[in-house]
Amino acid sequence: MSDVPPHKRPPELIRAYGDRKDDGRIQLSFTLPVATSGRAKEAARRFAETLGLKNILVATMEKAGTNFSFFVVYANADVQLDYSAIVVPEVTVPEWGFKEINHLVHEQIGRKVVVVGACTGSDAHTVGIDAILNMKGYAGDKGLEAYPWFDAYNLGAQVDNVALLARARELNADAVLVSQIMTQRDLHIENSQQLIELARKSGQRDLLFLLGGPRIDHKLARELGYDAGFGPGTKPSQVASYIVDVLIKRRPQAER
Repeated sequence: MSDVPPHKRPPELIRAYGDRKDDGRIQLSFTLPVATSGRAKEAARRFAETLGLKNILVATMEKAGTNFSFFVVYANADVQLDYSAIVVPEVTVPEWGFKEINHLVHEQIGRKVVVVGACTGSDAHTVGIDAILNMKGYAGDKGLEAYPWFDAYNLGAQVDNVALLARARELNADAVLVSQIMTQRDLHIENSQQLIELARKSGQRDLLFLLGGPRIDHKLARELGYDAGFGPGTKPSQVASYIVDVLIKRRPQAER
């Protein structure tokens, strides 16, 4: 179905699912700057009403600090979507495991794959890059340091873009992994774009550039000039599979 142009797909109408299919029931939470009271609860109901919701039930009202109240509202949203018309660019990743990835590198590439990763700019949050590169990995999935046919270098946090590219050149890297957690004032966008611009100027854009983080998806990464984007929940084997798959496809036909 994904290969069929959106205008040729049969409609696939969907609505929110609450108590039963297509009932349109949704759950919404928000905070209002008022003390907990009967008036506050009515304010929450009216707030939901102005959003176009119907059959509103204020299920929860809790104090959230001085003169602040937190609400959970259960209501009907009279909205339906044509799911067939939604097109979102997604990363195509082979479903390869640890052993298969290493076997493919050994047999078809014939050398270790070199990967350099870092949290760049002012970002000091290494949880994402650590999950992908460190030996322990994530959710029982081994990190790239554990792969015998990978050389993975984790440069840590607050790495300058120029320094990252210099290290990638020094190590003759195949891929550069960038993790961006901080998103205030779109710092992740500005910093990520700068890296690609510097890579082009330094003649390093032929490397694989992968971007990851909680606000990152493949569409945004591509718009910023990266080869692929990986969001929350990405496992190391998915990143490794993507890199190996691209490197194999890039090899001259005669060498395959």
